[in-house]
Amino acid sequence: MLFQVYGENAMYQWLGWIMVFVSLIAANEVARRSKTGGIVCFLGIPAVLTVYFIAIYVCAGMGMEWALDNPTYLHMGSWFHYAKLYAATAGCIGFMMLKYGWGKLGRSEAFKVFPFAIVAINILIAVVSDFESAVRAFGTTWVSSEGVVLMGGWHNVFNGIAGLINIFCMTGWWGIYRSKKGDDMLWPDMTWVYILAYDLWNFCYTYNCLPTHAWYCGLALLLAPTVANFFWNKGGWIQNRANTLALWCMFAQVFPMFQDYSVFSVSSVNNPSVNLVVSLIALIVNVVAFAYIMHRAKKLGVNPFKHEVFKGTRDFDQAMARAA
Repeated sequence: MLFQVYGENAMYQWLGWIMVFVSLIAANEVARRSKTGGIVCFLGIPAVLTVYFIAIYVCAGMGMEWALDNPTYLHMGSWFHYAKLYAATAGCIGFMMLKYGWGKLGRSEAFKVFPFAIVAINILIAVVSDFESAVRAFGTTWVSSEGVVLMGGWHNVFNGIAGLINIFCMTGWWGIYRSKKGDDMLWPDMTWVYILAYDLWNFCYTYNCLPTHAWYCGLALLLAPTVANFFWNKGGWIQNRANTLALWCMFAQVFPMFQDYSVFSVSSVNNPSVNLVVSLIALIVNVVAFAYIMHRAKKLGVNPFKHEVFKGTRDFDQAMARAA
């Protein structure tokens, strides 16, 4: 097994997974279907949380007990968690600008490259974290600022490389559209080929570097946007992914006890051999995806980053049918 989901808390662990999965799908629908929902989720709540985070660290620096004992301060203090939260939120705001045509920037053709840029930044944040473990403790273990035991080794290197390849599996960087209803930003060229490569790489990242969180942020969080894309929001995967990621990061940052020390907590088996196998699968799939993309680009005679390479495929055509 990949996770320790057995014993007296197994029922709660599965229930927790289902609750997170369903809640993320529902929250994404609220955020994507109306301007008010999006503004509240990605401008209002982050503004309030920013004040809260600053207050925690200022008061902790002053030695105040409430701040020093605060779960966010104790369990979510690493650079990665804050970088991921604000990078994902920035993506959500940028995507709203594109789908609603906010300001000159939101209507600018050049700004259509923003989705690629922000996704690449989010991937690089995770890649750096993977390489950090390899550098800190290659062949051994180290303890993160949250007190989690992490293993360093080839699994980090392989998955870090997979992440870098995944960046170049994004094609048609300017192929961004608005849905007819105006409720979605669509990236039709981001078909199942990319989604599969990304999901496997990102799951592996969480498995390597967030072993106490991967049950939720590596499975439930990745499956929620993927399910939405495949069944009712074709072409909107990257928007779904950004929305659910940002919302999960906000929840996890404020309520870390849910996944860290409650009946819902789940840890991976934290076995270096298992990590290595998962990382190799992620690397191989990303290499194959990149090779397939280059093959299609050559066949069509196009630059895969300037032009769309999945035209004529079922996923692409279904997404384009929704475009304004």
